[in-house]
Amino acid sequence: MATVQLYHGTPPPKTSTHKHHFTTDYTIESCSSMSELKQFHGQFIKLGLSYDNDAMGRVIKISAISNFGDFSYALKVFDLLPHPDAFIYNTVFRGYLSCHYVKDCILMYCEMMKRGVWPNKFTFPPVIRGCSVGNGVEEGRQIHGQVLKFGFVDDGFCQNNLIHMYVSFGCLEEARRVFDTMGRRDSVTMTTLISGYAKSGFVDEAREVFELVTEKSSVLWNAMIAGYVQSDWFHEAFVLFDRMRKEEVELDKYVAASMLSACTGLGALKQGEWIHEYIKKSGIDVDPKLATTIIDMYCKCGCLDKAFEVFNGLPVKGISSWNCMIGGLATHGKGEAAIELLKLMEREKVEPDYITFVNILSACAHSGLVKEGQYYFHYMTEVYGIEPGKEHFGCMVDLLGRAGKLEEAKKIVNGMPMAPDVGVLGALLGACRIHGNIELGEDIGRRVIELEPQNSGRYVLLANLYANAGRWEDVANVRKLMNDRGVKKAPGFSLIEFEGVVNEFIAGGRAHPEAKEIYAKVDEMLNCIRTIGYVPDTDAVLHDMNEEEKENPLFFHSEKLAIAFGLLKSKPGDIIRITKNLRVCKDCHQASKLISKLFKREIIVRDRNRFHHFQGGKCSCNDYW
Repeated sequence: MATVQLYHGTPPPKTSTHKHHFTTDYTIESCSSMSELKQFHGQFIKLGLSYDNDAMGRVIKISAISNFGDFSYALKVFDLLPHPDAFIYNTVFRGYLSCHYVKDCILMYCEMMKRGVWPNKFTFPPVIRGCSVGNGVEEGRQIHGQVLKFGFVDDGFCQNNLIHMYVSFGCLEEARRVFDTMGRRDSVTMTTLISGYAKSGFVDEAREVFELVTEKSSVLWNAMIAGYVQSDWFHEAFVLFDRMRKEEVELDKYVAASMLSACTGLGALKQGEWIHEYIKKSGIDVDPKLATTIIDMYCKCGCLDKAFEVFNGLPVKGISSWNCMIGGLATHGKGEAAIELLKLMEREKVEPDYITFVNILSACAHSGLVKEGQYYFHYMTEVYGIEPGKEHFGCMVDLLGRAGKLEEAKKIVNGMPMAPDVGVLGALLGACRIHGNIELGEDIGRRVIELEPQNSGRYVLLANLYANAGRWEDVANVRKLMNDRGVKKAPGFSLIEFEGVVNEFIAGGRAHPEAKEIYAKVDEMLNCIRTIGYVPDTDAVLHDMNEEEKENPLFFHSEKLAIAFGLLKSKPGDIIRITKNLRVCKDCHQASKLISKLFKREIIVRDRNRFHHFQGGKCSCNDYW
């Protein structure tokens, strides 16, 4: 270790510039500021150590990677060294990465090679990481060749970084080839490859790697469960979670967060409540991210009271928690409450951000608060300097379009500083369908289809627009276009949880073990609501059917089957919670209102856009969805 005494008189005579050892109680590693480091550097210069790699390497290391360092100072010292060694180059590589100068890191490696400095096992990890961060695909492959050339192919750090690099490039075959050549695979290796496969949609391949490990850490379990959740394979996530519990693997906050997201996806409130209770009992640290996940789960499982309970109980509320709670109110159609929460947020000196105002404008759109939405659209820029993005414009188009102000909505679209995306145009198309503006809707519909030619929902929306106008030939043409392009309509399904088990229903499906009883209950409830005014809405059903044929598909929509199942398993006064992947149709919306009144149940349906709370023959959306 290079050490030095701070002299106040004449310094000691110079000695050899290699391998100095000084007796002192104060070392260069004790520095806590750049001013102290510069004192040491000055003493090294006086001692004739200006070109000594050992002494200067320590100056470079502290100035390059310490929390008080100055990387530009480190580079100046480096530039004066005639023969820097691998240790010094490695330090500079790390400094470049910490400053996000990834291209300079790669260029410095090239310089190192030109100067004939032999790399060691600490050289390649930061250089490979630089290629990953800088998306240097070709450079990364060349560095991989250098790893092989210099004989570090069996080094675990190099191999793990190579796998991470190829995963970041999306080059999963190369990542797997590195993985297959490894003699020893640690948790980092497995987690990186599993996450890479899952993010790219290769969930089966991720599971294959997962099963290769005999003793699985909680990190590995979470990587696989998170992979299922990210791919919307929620049922598989639950199956794996049950296996994890049977194998008595401790549930940490990362697994808890992943499973709460799975509960959110399925609307599995009871499972979510169990995980929340486990978190509280086991003393798992609830950081801002986990707190937001819990709030989001309760909001999206239709339990706003519980969401507020968690939110109000947070000792410190981060911006993500505020945004999540405001977003939850928005999806439940509680626009006024969302605005009040924003005002409370401001009173507590928490500054709203981009997402906050997306949620506020969405809340206004779902509640028909046109003036309030227009106010906050300007307010966010005037008060907080937040320039509106595509999401804000989309909310405004949705808000104005739903209110029938199609010309104003069109002006918003035409006045955007960026090209409108499918979200913005889709909102305008939806408004055209609601208000029967065929001319504008036809133009927007065709633009949206060309932007997303494989999204079945875009074709369906345009077809419904034509159907409402009785233009059945155009409906047929849209369907033909879908068939010609191989676009399949997304099947509708509804989920309902009972005793911790999630039951799934598809339109007309009979796979459920209680299908006979469920279909009998559908017949009963529809016959009952006919007595209080229910008339099937068959406007959007195929025109070439007679009236009786048109009614049958409507009767067995997935949410009607789920409601029938809920009636079988509940008693008057209970709440039936349903999650649907598509937008609720007009017929099911009307039927649900009447069922809630006649069978004395509160029915909460979460569809693709928002929540509907049916109670006493009314819906919380006031038929505005």
